[in-house]
Amino acid sequence: MSLLSGELLEEDIELTLAELCRVCQLPAERVFELVDEGVVDPLGREPNQWRFQGISIRRVRCVQRLEQDLGVNIAGAALALDLLEELDQLRARLRRLEG
Repeated sequence: MSLLSGELLEEDIELTLAELCRVCQLPAERVFELVDEGVVDPLGREPNQWRFQGISIRRVRCVQRLEQDLGVNIAGAALALDLLEELDQLRARLRRLEG
């Protein structure tokens, strides 16, 4: 699917497990680990029903960079990702309050 070759970050875009694996170049087993650690949160009960929001691509890639560049394990990368997102939210809130 050529649509998946670019960055998809809109939250209304949904990807299947296979599509997320293809876009992020990961095996399904690795995505299962990311789900277990809370890096991505699929919609649906079973893996064959899972749908991931487009933002999952950014989250997975960020974790990959943290692991590769800093040697952080998956749990540490998940925590760092949560903290980075919280920091972004606080900065956005501060900009709104100052503006």
